[in-house]
Amino acid sequence: MKVLANDGISDNAKTALEAEGVTVSTDHVEQARLIDVINAEGYEGLLVRSATKVRQDLIDACPGLRFIGRGGVGMDNIDVQYARDNGKVVFNTPAASSQSVAELVMAHLFAMARSLHRSYQEMPARGAEDFKVLKKAYAKGIELRGKTLGIVGFGRIGTSVAQYALGCGMHVIGSDRIGTSRKVTVEVPLGGSKSQAVDVEIPLMPLEELIAVADAITFHVPAQEDGSPVLDAAGVASMKQGAMIVNTARGGTVDEAAVREAVESGHLRGAALDVFIGEPKPDPGLLKVAGLALTPHIGAATLEAQDRIGDELVERILEMR
Repeated sequence: MKVLANDGISDNAKTALEAEGVTVSTDHVEQARLIDVINAEGYEGLLVRSATKVRQDLIDACPGLRFIGRGGVGMDNIDVQYARDNGKVVFNTPAASSQSVAELVMAHLFAMARSLHRSYQEMPARGAEDFKVLKKAYAKGIELRGKTLGIVGFGRIGTSVAQYALGCGMHVIGSDRIGTSRKVTVEVPLGGSKSQAVDVEIPLMPLEELIAVADAITFHVPAQEDGSPVLDAAGVASMKQGAMIVNTARGGTVDEAAVREAVESGHLRGAALDVFIGEPKPDPGLLKVAGLALTPHIGAATLEAQDRIGDELVERILEMR
């Protein structure tokens, strides 16, 4: 079996597959050449992350391609149903990156609460000359403990975020299409291998109700079929004064223009974006807004997550033999 891991795969996973006789290439192929390379090299499997697109044209043009694997959760870069209707096996790794994404969400919340995203940029350039000025400018931080975090989309990642937020002493509420509450279990280490489990019931409510009371909102939902934002301009305007937003879901989940305006006007304390409309070429103007905490789509990009993703991919690929 020959597999093209076009957006990469962990070294451990590559080694494990090769030990089972699977040939794995991690040489990235540009989208325009992908069909020709898959056919010329006789690849039976294609592994992608978020960069490579697997659309109908590729599926139609590559009859020898048996399966498509997504290293990560969202599969909006793959025409999943069309591929399955044409006999391809399509799978992802939904459980592997939840903790990593959740930790990035919390990192962004802490950064915005203490204006670290601004201070990190200003100190190298102005710290020697304007130390007292910067100290005064960033002396109005807030604490997360006691604040209300709204989680939109209460799947695996939303649950992981809730566990971290509860551990920090935050109140947690949620919004999801299914159910009226979620039970979240927080494991508290007691030393050694011992731990104590604490179950917390998280109330779920309509999005408009969550927006009205949340001090911070984080999004963990798939891209909408019609491309519309989950949080539109009206939703941004109805958020609490000084609230914060984190989007690690998909570009366009929040209305970027409305978020930018709300941050620049001071209505929002800050907004953290890990995903962008037009990715990998986000709006250059958006990148220059001082109140935005920006990262280049790194939610699942930890060594631990990539190893877990690799393990899941190995298991699924070996089932294809």
